[in-house]
Amino acid sequence: MATKVSEPAFQGVGQKVGIEIWRIESLQPVALPDSDYGRFYSGDSYIVLKTAGKAGAYKYDIHFWLGKDTSQDEAGTASMKAVELDVVLGSRAVQYRELQGHESSRFLSYFKPCLLPLEGGFSSGIKTPEDENYETRLYTCEGKRVARLKQVPFSQSSLNHDEIFILDTKDKIFQFNGSNTNNNERSKALDVVQLLKDKYHEGNCSVAIVADDGKQPSEGSGLSGEFWALFGGFASIGKKTASENDIIPEKTPAKLYCIAGGQVQDVVGELSKSLLRTDKCYILYCGTHVFVWAGRATRLEDKKAAMQTAEEFIVNHNISKSTLVTRLMQSHETSSFKSNFGSWTTASTAAPFEEGRGKVAAMLKQQGGLLKGQTKPSPVEEEVPPLLPENGELEVWHIDGESKTPVPKEDIGKFHSGDCYICHYSYDVNDKKDHYLCCWIGKDSIQEDQTLASQLATSMFKSLKCKPVQGRVHQGKEPPQFVAIFQPMIVLKGGLSSGYKSYIADKGLKDETYSPDTSALIEISGTAMHNNKAVQVDVAATSLNSYGCFIAQTSSSVFTWHGNQSTVEQQQLTGKVVELLKPGVTTKLAREGKESLAFWLAVGGKQSYDSKKVTQEVVREPHLFEISSKGKFEVEEVYNFEQDDLLAEDFMILDTHAEVVVWVGQSVDPKEKQNALEIGQKYVDLAASVDGLSPNVPLYRVQAGSEPCFFTTYFSWDPTKATVQANSFKKKAILLFGPGVIENYDNKPEVNKSGATQRASAMAALTSAFKSSTVTKPATTTAPRVFNRASQRAAAIAALSNVLTAERKGPLPDSPPGRQQKKNTSSEPSSPNTNSGIVDQVPATAPAPAPDPVPDPAPVKSEEPENNEVSEAASETSEPNPETNEEDSSVKETDEEEKACEDTQSTYSYDQLISKSTNPVTGIDFKKRETYLSPEEFEEVFKMTKEKFYELPRWKQDHIKKKVDLF
Repeated sequence: MATKVSEPAFQGVGQKVGIEIWRIESLQPVALPDSDYGRFYSGDSYIVLKTAGKAGAYKYDIHFWLGKDTSQDEAGTASMKAVELDVVLGSRAVQYRELQGHESSRFLSYFKPCLLPLEGGFSSGIKTPEDENYETRLYTCEGKRVARLKQVPFSQSSLNHDEIFILDTKDKIFQFNGSNTNNNERSKALDVVQLLKDKYHEGNCSVAIVADDGKQPSEGSGLSGEFWALFGGFASIGKKTASENDIIPEKTPAKLYCIAGGQVQDVVGELSKSLLRTDKCYILYCGTHVFVWAGRATRLEDKKAAMQTAEEFIVNHNISKSTLVTRLMQSHETSSFKSNFGSWTTASTAAPFEEGRGKVAAMLKQQGGLLKGQTKPSPVEEEVPPLLPENGELEVWHIDGESKTPVPKEDIGKFHSGDCYICHYSYDVNDKKDHYLCCWIGKDSIQEDQTLASQLATSMFKSLKCKPVQGRVHQGKEPPQFVAIFQPMIVLKGGLSSGYKSYIADKGLKDETYSPDTSALIEISGTAMHNNKAVQVDVAATSLNSYGCFIAQTSSSVFTWHGNQSTVEQQQLTGKVVELLKPGVTTKLAREGKESLAFWLAVGGKQSYDSKKVTQEVVREPHLFEISSKGKFEVEEVYNFEQDDLLAEDFMILDTHAEVVVWVGQSVDPKEKQNALEIGQKYVDLAASVDGLSPNVPLYRVQAGSEPCFFTTYFSWDPTKATVQANSFKKKAILLFGPGVIENYDNKPEVNKSGATQRASAMAALTSAFKSSTVTKPATTTAPRVFNRASQRAAAIAALSNVLTAERKGPLPDSPPGRQQKKNTSSEPSSPNTNSGIVDQVPATAPAPAPDPVPDPAPVKSEEPENNEVSEAASETSEPNPETNEEDSSVKETDEEEKACEDTQSTYSYDQLISKSTNPVTGIDFKKRETYLSPEEFEEVFKMTKEKFYELPRWKQDHIKKKVDLF
């Protein structure tokens, strides 16, 4: 309940989602106009209110921002007024202290891409950049998702290798990328450049990206030379000088202190909730965070004084300025606070504003959200979530023993709780084929079947070139997009797998596996295609519910029972379920209150039953997290997330509480990509132990560029961004300024790199080029492929010659693994694109790229190269150029193997090649029987050409081969 407003500036606050800002002027809060949001003057203090959620269940975060030059009086006023604002909102807000230059990621996320720090303040007279003659400014910019912009002296001495600098002049904006910065930081800096261009230049200025290559630009070298000219000429720069502000706090064991009479006293004993008294204030210090906790019975004056005491505590204990300071009230603690205590029980009468999504607490540096909305009274009125397109192709396999068995089409939709299944749904979206691949895990299935299902699904995932959405779904937790592809879905008791049968036999358990000829009771729940699920329950009248429909079957009869509160949709679904279970059977209708004796006998006799409406799980705010799995497993929340936060180099996790999706960036290491589901499971285990997430929550992995609708719905999704294939920096530069920028940038050398990779690439091409193309083949063969060896040899020699020449002249840059460099046909630098006004750097002479090695299916004899210099080089040992995607590479290699077989081997008749042949052929690869068919007979047997067949995923190839007895 909100308190009577004593501060006029806080009248009517917190009634809409968004932010509201006040500046402290003459020691009073004054509302800031929307046009000034994001501009903060270093001589001022501000209060920022963030309102989220829905009416009746709003969540509030209050931040008070203190400029580096603000007065002590203004800072103190901001702190106390933040407490008053919290009281107005019902004393349920979380309050954060934000120091200029050390702002929290949560606070900075309100002002993406960055907040703009300005010199001056209210008391000294505010002048906006628009009011002044344009002054050249130099900024440092750091951060990968939220940027911290800091103005530094416009001087050569400010530049260094470890930071990104933005030089804002009247006509041009330069971005100088220090050689030790990464692509994520460079990408975010581009957003800041765009902001400055739009805000202070009305979009009318050119932009230049300058590389820190350590070389003096030549005369007339374009924008890079112009950049250095603004500093009075080129100068060597060094590393960043470390300062107190660069100290990153580390987590330490939590220590509790009590505030009494303005003094801080140690609290002795193991940390527990019982130590916190409702009439006291406390400080909890855990290295990375200082929490100020106030009991609900604490006086307002003590609450205001507690923050000042915490400030003194920070100074007295020499705590870093960058340590986060958070003030919270009893019953509204954050998970990051509660996680420091051995146990934390929450009363059942907790306020509805209690946060529900504070994942893994202090370890994960994150904060929770609130319930997104209330359960709607009628299931018919519920909002339908995004579903996969209809009319796709659905295939289901049942796990049994050491293999998977296709489920007959007439049985698709039936699941047994003792079994595991693999489901593959392919569908067309925007003229391309997408795939949804899932394991379904029955609650009574054995571990061996679960493991095999996961392994086989992963093999299918790889055979589809790692493009599908791959998921794991547990019984009872089926997500809407899974349920919707079955019309309808039925979960039956027992199991059909041999492993399950052996398990119950060993345990002496009764086999309750469903049979059409035995007694069974099926409950119908759900009202639409995304939740229309049927489940077998115990055959007893006590299982009935007035809010549902049921199917009761005996060996001779089938009854459909409609509860008085059931919906038309449920009644219609009942007929579909009966048709799936017992096609063509005649049913007898029984309405609640008018049942026949035969019906009661079918359910074991008439008994009373409870009628409870099935409540839907509350919808919660989604949360996005960045995952670091190298070394210690770490999770960091991305606040107020958007599509641009999905960086190509990262693993991300989208947690909607109903589902967990692991998003895999394009530039993630291939070996790490293979562990995506394992990483997701680590997160689920951690969140389940701390935040109450279900350990059986649906878990997916999604590849960048193949995002399904149930993922993109949580973003303002721009398909154009998803189609750009590059690292985060190049991707952003292409989207903002066009592809020409990237080509120029790729040709620039990097510092301290050797030419080993390029030398290896050239050597690989050279070796392939000088292999003989003469191959002795069996008498009956298909026509061989022909390659232009002469041109290939010439290109390979030229490439290696360029590499060796460049190495004699100086250090040669490495190309990133698996990427070809574009040949530089001119020794002069490319002129900048004047239309986009972009980039200029000093390009080194780039070596000619080696052509791709050409696979040769048969053993060959090498020819000796005639060039002596090349011959000497060929004797050097070089490393192979690794593929950027090992999974894709393996698929390509497999395709080449199949085609190679086609080119070189003899042909045999179909009758000789089948596994049950009476005149079997010998001396062939029996795993590849089909490759020995002639093209004509192959097409007759498989009803498609060899080319079409080998375009299919491997698992589908195997499936077809089994049908024609060539497996």
